[in-house]
Formats: sequence, C-alpha cells, structure tokens
Amino acid sequence: MNKNFLALGLAAALLAPQVAGAEGFAINEWSAEGVAMGGARMFAEDDAANVAYNPASITKVKGEVMKSSYTYLSPHGSYKADIKESLKPGTNETIPAYPEYGHNKVHAGWAVGSYYVRQINDKEWFGIGAFPRFAMVSEFERASKASTNAFFSKLNGVSVTPTYAHKFDKKWSAAVGAEINYVGLELQKNYYHPVAQMNVGATQTEGESYALGWNAAANYAFDDKNEIGVVYRSRITHSLEADFKMYPASGGKITADAYGVVTLPDSWDIGYNHKFDKKTRLELKATRTNWSTYDALNISLSNPSVPSVLPSNVDSAKNWSNGWRYAIGLEHNFSDKYAAMAGFAFDEASIPYNGGDFMVPTGLRRTYSIGARYNDKKQTVAVALGWMDVGNLDFAGHATDAYKSAHAYDSFTKIASISYQRKF
Repeated sequence: MNKNFLALGLAAALLAPQVAGAEGFAINEWSAEGVAMGGARMFAEDDAANVAYNPASITKVKGEVMKSSYTYLSPHGSYKADIKESLKPGTNETIPAYPEYGHNKVHAGWAVGSYYVRQINDKEWFGIGAFPRFAMVSEFERASKASTNAFFSKLNGVSVTPTYAHKFDKKWSAAVGAEINYVGLELQKNYYHPVAQMNVGATQTEGESYALGWNAAANYAFDDKNEIGVVYRSRITHSLEADFKMYPASGGKITADAYGVVTLPDSWDIGYNHKFDKKTRLELKATRTNWSTYDALNISLSNPSVPSVLPSNVDSAKNWSNGWRYAIGLEHNFSDKYAAMAGFAFDEASIPYNGGDFMVPTGLRRTYSIGARYNDKKQTVAVALGWMDVGNLDFAGHATDAYKSAHAYDSFTKIASISYQRKF
C-alpha cells in the first residue's frame, strides 16, 4: 500500500469541512448514491460510503478507495400561530388574541461526507468516515411572535467513525467501530415574560461538545441474489457547556454560564438486498430510532453577570416518541460505466403536540429521489436530486411563548447531491 495515499485518505476523512442543516433533525444524506436510493444503500459494491450506510459492507470494497460527497438541502415552510391575549406595553389596554402567519427564512445547509476504505487482505478491511448523523437549522423573523420560542436554531454535527470489518466466509461479514461525535449548538429567541406579557429581551445560547459512541454491523448472504444486514448505532450523551447572553430591551448585556445534557438516540437499521440479474437490484431498509431519549432540553444557568435577574433553569419538555423510517431503492446498470437509481423514503413523525417547537417544526416526511452514476476503473461520479415533502405539525405553546398553539404547513426540502470516488 502507498503510505502517502493512506495519509491523504485519513486527512480527507478527518479534516473535510462538515456543515449540515436541513428540515428535520436526523440526517441520512451521506452520498449522492444514497440520496438517489432514498437512503436504502446498505449493500453497494465498491463504495467507500458503506462506512456510513453499513460498515459490514466495506468488505465489498476492493483495494483502496477514497470518496467525498456534498449534499445541498434547502428547507421551506409556513406556519400559523394563535397569539395569546396580551397587554399593550405601558397601558392597561388589552390586545385580543389573533392569528399570526409567517414562514421560515430559507436557510440552506450542506451535508458533507468524506470516506476512506482500505482492504488489508482477503479477510480484513479498515475504513473511516466523517459525516453528519444529526443536524438542523431553522430561522424565523425576529419581530414575529414565533421568535419567543425560537428565531434562530442551529445544530452542526459530525461523526468520525474508524471501523474494522472482517469477512468470515462467502456468507458472513461483520464490522465494529467507534464513533467520535461533535455537536455545535446555537439557540436564539426573544424572551417573553408571562406576567408582563411582553418581550423583555433577546437571548443567545451557544456551545459545543464532543462525546463517544460505537457501532456494529453484520451481513449474511443467502445466495448470489439475496442478502440481509443489520446495523446498530449506540446512543451518545453530550454534556454541553455553553455561553448564555441576554440583551434586555432596556439596553445592555447580561452573561451567564449555561449547562445542559442532550442524549442523541440509538438506532437499528435492517436491510434486504435482491439482485434480479447482473444489472438490476432492489434494496429495502427499515430504521428504528429511539427518539424517546430526547425527552427534554433543560439548560441550567450560573454565574450571571447581573445577580437575581436570570432564572436558574430554562427547561423545555420534548418527550419525543420512538419512530421508524422505511426506504426502498432501485439501481440499474445500463452498461459497465453508466447506471441510474431511484428511491422513496417514509419517515414517521415523532414529535408530540406538547413537545413541538419552532426549532424543529417537522411532521412526517416523504422523500422522492432519482440519480445517475458514471464510473470507470479508477473514478466514480454520481449525482442525485430529491424532494422531501414534510408533513404538517401542530404543537402547543408554553408559558414563555407568546402563542397558545401553532400549525406548521406547506413544508418541503429541495435536495441536490454530488459524489466523487477515486480508487488507488
């Protein structure tokens, strides 16, 4: 093996820029081929992105391979909020309840994936990937009543996954890997005082955290045409230390230390691959995500720069429910160089009425996608387009929200992706 190529591969996987954002929370867009097949891509041949989709399938890679993928996601959506009755500032005059209509500001994001796989011998493989598993971004007008819940929310995330895979025989292969997970969180909102019934200032919470997890996978081939696989990814608990700032309406700035604990959920992937012939194959995939770990987003505040002004805790109940994502993907090779792909995915809604918010105003999701691929002996280029139809979501307001309830609707996300792979 060329040691320079190994160093280059590791650097590409670890140091590539990782920026992610989309409508939703879980990211499944790890390569153009994966986007094209709706995420049902657990059994691809000679694809370094198997590190992300199914680590046990890196045993299908021959030799040494590097891959980079860039996926553009552009979310859109509207909402209606039922605004609470309130007092006009400085008077005893009541402003009656009324509906507010608005939309999210288009705030596109990128999901970037970098992968390196090397076949050590006929039985062993090493792979490493850097890709986002969880990320989101949402933004609303700062002068809106929705802003009392959130006017800017961003979670940047990346997982680095060094992986070892072993092929036992023609039927069995398995893999185990570590996961180094990074999250960067930024939350901005207008603070609505429930007694004064008015905005008293804007707040910003910003911090980052690293945590460890692990994953394991196994494949079993019944024959040359049928194969099944399973992937488990562990839950990851982040202890987030952050900076809190408040800009009161009266002027000035108040600072404090913020601390919170967020647990990213564990998940199971179960997949089935069927080859109709040498040119056409079909994949089915079901993903179980234990979103119930996201039961609350509680932030404690300490060491305020102005004593007795800030609360000691800013708590927000979530109580999400566990959910399933189902995907089907079709791949057809027209020749040794050209192929087409198509996919569909259905993602259940996991957000309850009392746990929804403007951070992630997402209902069930249906994703339709197509793609194409060109490859020769050394290089592979793939492109994909997708349309995510995001379902409606109704959710309740809380004491520090200026609205009683809200309805998110007409939400969708445009997706475009490109991947490039090089064999050495």
